[in-house]
Amino acid sequence: MKTINIIIPCHNEAEVFPKLQERLVELADNNKEYKWEFIFVNDGSRDKTIEKIKDFADNDKRAKYINFSRNFGKETAMLAGLDYADGDAAVIIDADLQDPPELIPDMIKIWETGVDDVYARRKSRSGETSLKKWTSSLYYRLLQTTTRVPIQIDTGDFRLLSRRCVMALREVRERNRNMKAIFSWVGYKKQEFMYDRDARAAGTTQQGYGKLINLAIDGITSFTTAPLRIAAVIGLLVTFAAFLLMIRVIIRTVVFGPDTAGYPSLMTAILFLGGVQLLSLGIIGEYIGRIFIETKNRPLYFIEESNIKKANSPTSNE
Repeated sequence: MKTINIIIPCHNEAEVFPKLQERLVELADNNKEYKWEFIFVNDGSRDKTIEKIKDFADNDKRAKYINFSRNFGKETAMLAGLDYADGDAAVIIDADLQDPPELIPDMIKIWETGVDDVYARRKSRSGETSLKKWTSSLYYRLLQTTTRVPIQIDTGDFRLLSRRCVMALREVRERNRNMKAIFSWVGYKKQEFMYDRDARAAGTTQQGYGKLINLAIDGITSFTTAPLRIAAVIGLLVTFAAFLLMIRVIIRTVVFGPDTAGYPSLMTAILFLGGVQLLSLGIIGEYIGRIFIETKNRPLYFIEESNIKKANSPTSNE
């Protein structure tokens, strides 16, 4: 009997947890040809999420949990779940039930044909604003055009991963993480699975625009040096334009004599060049900052408590 690990990162999901528990239990009870294990990763929740997870674990041996010492972020929570997933395949799913657990058996059927990464691609996204849909689409297409890694468009974290895919992802220990891009980077045989994404079953989203912007910056700076090249190209174009202007000024001065006018145009040029320099320094600073964080080599997360005790599990300070 093959084992399927379901990894569920949780952050302040107490309101939706009863519905999540009910649907996970129904999923497992209706598909007894597989052995199921639910791995909840509590990412520093401030509500009663961990209490509800523990109650579930006390009454169902299939429920496992990892309780972080603080909030380390969803990307790290997914990695922690993969670190402790020792089944034949692992499914990553959000706790808010926007990704229906009932679709997992269909994903398993595709995996059984030899696919390593069954990623769910959204046909529709209920409960999300037009602005969020547009910015999400823009980000994926921008990332796809600026990197050599084939990025799957309009996909999230909802996917089924084979055992060798899980083992490969464990090897990627970088601090500034964008799992959506990392899933693509490790390669292996992939196949999309189209579905309609539901609205949240309860509660409010934990992903504000600030976090999404940071995640987008992490994805771009982690997988492409295009911003540095763009800054270099802009610098080259500005230098060429300045050279042409210099030639024009010299010729004008020789032919017509010195001209004291032009203060507004001079200030405009100075401010423009200053802006280009600051923009370039900011881009370089983003990359240097990420190098600085990586060189610290700090643990990715700390675990306060867990009911998973396995000999081949990583230590709590991984």
